[in-house]
Amino acid sequence: MRNVDHILRDKGTPYWSVTPDTMVYDALKLMADKDVGALLVLDATRLVGIISERDYARKVILRGKSSLGTPVREIMTPNVVTVSPQQTVEECMALMTGKRVRHLPVLDHKKVIGVISIGDCVKAVIDEQKHEIEDLRRYIAG
Repeated sequence: MRNVDHILRDKGTPYWSVTPDTMVYDALKLMADKDVGALLVLDATRLVGIISERDYARKVILRGKSSLGTPVREIMTPNVVTVSPQQTVEECMALMTGKRVRHLPVLDHKKVIGVISIGDCVKAVIDEQKHEIEDLRRYIAG
């Protein structure tokens, strides 16, 4: 089974982040510009939270707040579920399902090195299954 390190090597390690003082509107604009569903919230280089489209919908829109006047710190999820590069895709999918999250920051020695999404995990599983099917076809064909 593939691990997180394989996913990051395939997709690259860039990730997008904001600070706790960034206005929610600016965070949403960055998400839209980069076509991502979540951003890491960093205080210097330390991971302090994550903000997702879900946070915006539930903590700004439904509460009648303004995205222009609300800092990310007020709506971010502070207790971030993280993974290491050595964790397997299966472990990540179980974690995402159990914790009901769609994005996992990847930390190596407490340093953020990337982010994986549920879509990245599904793609990794599909790719692995394709390889297994091709190996079986070659074996059967002799």
